[in-house]
Amino acid sequence: MGDYTLNDFRHIPRKRFGQHWLKDQSVLDKIVKAAELKSEDCVLEIGPGKGALTEKLIESKARFIQAIELDRDLVVGLKKRFSNQNKFRLREGDVLSASLDAENGLSINKVVANIPYNITGPLLKRLIGELRKAPENSFETLVLLMQKEVAQRLVALPGTSNFSALSVRIQLLAKCREICDVPSKCFHPAPKVDSKVVIIKPFVSSEPDFYEIGNLLEKLLKHAFAGRRKKLRNTIGSFVTSNEQIKEIFACRGISLDQRPQEISPSNWFALAKALKDTSVIENGHFPSK
Repeated sequence: MGDYTLNDFRHIPRKRFGQHWLKDQSVLDKIVKAAELKSEDCVLEIGPGKGALTEKLIESKARFIQAIELDRDLVVGLKKRFSNQNKFRLREGDVLSASLDAENGLSINKVVANIPYNITGPLLKRLIGELRKAPENSFETLVLLMQKEVAQRLVALPGTSNFSALSVRIQLLAKCREICDVPSKCFHPAPKVDSKVVIIKPFVSSEPDFYEIGNLLEKLLKHAFAGRRKKLRNTIGSFVTSNEQIKEIFACRGISLDQRPQEISPSNWFALAKALKDTSVIENGHFPSK
């Protein structure tokens, strides 16, 4: 990799950028292994920092690595460290607004990154889309290291304490699986919370009205999970109980109005939103007033 090494960086981590350097080699190896990089793969790395993960990605079978880094000082160091690597390019900018395409025109199909905790929500929306909006880029696989609490919500099962509106949203958009836990001691400086590595494989929806239904579902989830401890009859029951077809859909899927929102599976939430749309129970995208 040349004479410029990780130890040559004289950089103090900046809190506003959520900078914590992953130093555990075994975790770095697990991240790269989970990505299953092949000779045809082009990878996007977000926030390479000092380049610990970058180095392993470059050493992998991947064809090309495109990195995006916001910190100007780190950009200088990364360019010096990897200046002789033809399969690596670095773009300076904010990943929430910068282009996610490869600078050499290749199509990026995988994302591998240790993402900043403070932008996890908006970053996930940009990388895999939303229920109401398709993503800008279509990625085959994402291997992300993130705050453990958030990761647990991504993979949570219905009925568990971590299952939330986020769980429903993400699991309707992608298949999520955890890879490993990452204690705070694996970083420098150590964050106040532990982390987890997850692998996300976005779905290609065959539902023609997916995003239209998804837009309605977003409203439904917001309405229902605002009263997480309340039964469905006390949150969405005001317009469900008034329609026989909706009640029949509930019964066929084993859904009870005595259940709470976290007890309903993502597929059942989507089916409910679709039924509400098809029967026009919700007019013009708004819940009827009580």
